[in-house]
Amino acid sequence: MKTYFITGISTDVGKTVASAIITEALEADYWKPVQAGELDNCDTKKVERLVSNSKSKFHPNAYALKTPMSPHGAAEIDGITIDIKTIKPPKTKNNLVIEGAGGLLVPLNNTETIFDIIQPDYKVIVVSRHYLGSINHTLLTVQALKNKGFDVSIIFSGDEHNTTEDIIKKMTQVPILGRIDEEPYFDKNVVKAYAELFKDKL
Repeated sequence: MKTYFITGISTDVGKTVASAIITEALEADYWKPVQAGELDNCDTKKVERLVSNSKSKFHPNAYALKTPMSPHGAAEIDGITIDIKTIKPPKTKNNLVIEGAGGLLVPLNNTETIFDIIQPDYKVIVVSRHYLGSINHTLLTVQALKNKGFDVSIIFSGDEHNTTEDIIKKMTQVPILGRIDEEPYFDKNVVKAYAELFKDKL
């Protein structure tokens, strides 16, 4: 069984939809270790609504913080300190999709970031979305992961932008799994259709 860690080059780049698609494609379990804000409509609930298969299980957050901001700040507001020793992957005999919070270097506490919870055997999928600065953010993210020896691939999210994507492909030299287009909406049927496209590339 494999573990896939979904990270982004920034916030709001499409990690949750990508996580739902990968979860559906593999009929994997899903886990969001740290959720900050939107507890009534958290990412776990969003993914659960988008997944059709009956095999996937949705595991509880290690930390569910009330304020939508960087986890270290949200934890401080809640009067706690995040201890990454308590962030342990759920036990499962299924493939597991883990969704990060924001990008790699989002702080969890004064010394540790999201990067510190990614284990060496995880396959890391970087979600890249075009905006001014996204090339730099994508190259930095992929390079940091490659420097640590991770198995890295990219999913492009949003409208196609050839000049951006071509230079990212050339300069990162990592597999491109595909694209998630700027759809009018995402529901179970749309996610299932994308899952079929991605299935053979995972």
